[in-house]
Amino acid sequence: MKKIETKNAPQAIGPYSQAIQVGDFIYTSGQIPLTPEGELVGADIETQTHQVLKNIQAVLDQAGSDLTQVIKTTLFIKDMDQFSKINQIYGEYFSEHKPARSCVEVARLPKDVLIEMEVVALKKDK
Repeated sequence: MKKIETKNAPQAIGPYSQAIQVGDFIYTSGQIPLTPEGELVGADIETQTHQVLKNIQAVLDQAGSDLTQVIKTTLFIKDMDQFSKINQIYGEYFSEHKPARSCVEVARLPKDVLIEMEVVALKKDK
């Protein structure tokens, strides 16, 4: 088991890692719309969704992977009425490669953000 850490995504705000690699699998912790410096971005779902996906990309990059290697995503969203907007942005990052996905509406997320996402990916072949 290997801990994955990058300064290009927000640091963990609790007792957890940005990601863990087990064999060829990478499991990210939930990413929320914070900049690498820890600042919350945007009050709208579009800005927050883009930042979450940028954070996921940064963690995967550090682990030697990328979005094309994602097997499964889980989205936690505050308002299911925002699903179509989230889906449109999500499709910009996952256009041809479409991993399995779950999406759940939740009552509240850390720092009262609108979206959180975690992924499971494979390490890229060298």
